[in-house]
Amino acid sequence: MSSESLAAAARSGFSLAQYAICLNGIVWRETLRFLHQRERFIAALVRPLVWLFIFAAGFRQVLGVSIIPPYDVYVLYEVFITPGLVAMIQLFNGMQSSLSMVYDREMGNMRTLLVSPLPRWYLLSAKLVAGTSVSLLQVYAFLAIAWLWGIEPPLIGYLTVLPALILSGLMLGALGMLLSSVVRRLENFAGVMNFVIFPMFFASSALYPLWRVKETSPVLYWICQLNPFTHAVELIRFALYGQLNGISLAVVGGCTVLFMVGAIVAYDPSRGFLARRGGPGEPA
Repeated sequence: MSSESLAAAARSGFSLAQYAICLNGIVWRETLRFLHQRERFIAALVRPLVWLFIFAAGFRQVLGVSIIPPYDVYVLYEVFITPGLVAMIQLFNGMQSSLSMVYDREMGNMRTLLVSPLPRWYLLSAKLVAGTSVSLLQVYAFLAIAWLWGIEPPLIGYLTVLPALILSGLMLGALGMLLSSVVRRLENFAGVMNFVIFPMFFASSALYPLWRVKETSPVLYWICQLNPFTHAVELIRFALYGQLNGISLAVVGGCTVLFMVGAIVAYDPSRGFLARRGGPGEPA
């Protein structure tokens, strides 16, 4: 198909069925890639399970947890860190998805996607939805293993947590997508991942309640409060017990929009980061 016919198709608009076919194709591609990379699925579970089985057992007596919302009674330390480990799965998956975008850009596959006559924002959004869908599979597999370990939130919590997982997955995936537009080469992305993942994870409420952080370091407490990952953890924590944290919902929703808009602008060849590199698929 010539460029003139592609432009004409773009001007004529697309039906909902055509948008659905595009979304289905991108999601199916990411799902097949994930299923064929079994080591990626295993690695996604090993990280949180190590924290759950080893770290939590060693620090159960040292890091006791008082009665704080959404818990009505004293809980074991492994129960407290489970929502943080769920968010960690989504954080690593978001970075992994953005790593694949850097790889596709270097190999030239990104050009095939982005030159589609469909709107660029829709293609990137479909890519984000695909990555979030993969993270949901990983999260529920982890929650099933955690249930066997004795971590049993209310059964309704497995359903009420789904919207929180979708929103937090979109936020962390959009952050990874924004970073993928900045990183020039594949070999540089590992350093960027470590620079983003570990500060976000440790400076949050994933492993310890914020009131304990406030007792030892008020400065670190405010850093944790300003960390979007903290609010993703709290949104998941409350939703897992059938409750809603309004502040965390607002922060996560706002950051999702902000990161996604930034990624769409960055991937715009006329004004984003890629404009200074000759477009996707070309060497930097």
